[in-house]
Amino acid sequence: MTFTTPLKRLARLALSTLLLMLVGVGLLTARPGTALAAEASPPVDSAALSKAVVAMEQLDQMRISLASTLEGRTEEPTIETMKEVCKPVGMRAIAIGKENGWQVRQVASKYRNPDHAPANAQERQVIDLFSRHPEINGLWEPAVAEQGAGLNYYRRINVEPSCLACHGTKASRPTFIKDNYPDDKAFYFKVGDLLGMYAVHLPEVQAALAAAAG
Repeated sequence: MTFTTPLKRLARLALSTLLLMLVGVGLLTARPGTALAAEASPPVDSAALSKAVVAMEQLDQMRISLASTLEGRTEEPTIETMKEVCKPVGMRAIAIGKENGWQVRQVASKYRNPDHAPANAQERQVIDLFSRHPEINGLWEPAVAEQGAGLNYYRRINVEPSCLACHGTKASRPTFIKDNYPDDKAFYFKVGDLLGMYAVHLPEVQAALAAAAG
């Protein structure tokens, strides 16, 4: 993976206080050779960074809890199943973004919903990194040029046993998926595989606070 010059500069200037805080509660997993870092005056305050990590952990626990309700069911999942199990996670992600002035997305290279396709080279690179390094749970990157000032937090999403009801073999997919997603790519997964990731963009803190207040 090729790192940009800003990322190299960020990696040399660690935010030691925040790093100690996050590592202390076991919420940060740094990539090989990369630490959570920022310039002397970071574009996003440390409280927002910590809050983003915690929010994504809670969101993923919600996903796992809802998916577990499929365990033991013998009937084929339907569109109503998706509304009960998958849609609430997406809605909660949107709500977290609105509450904090962030942009929160679900991203996957093998996506079902085209809106979840990687939006730029950075997202594609992070997805590839997560797929090659299952030990990495989450990481930070500087915002890309079109996003402006800020940071991006990425948190992996793994396949749970109950996910295979809709993400197993191509032939075993529920009828509603075959009918409604002709370009579906989200199948042939195994338990523990990388399903996708949460992508959180934290803009410059003043903009984030203004958006949250509005």
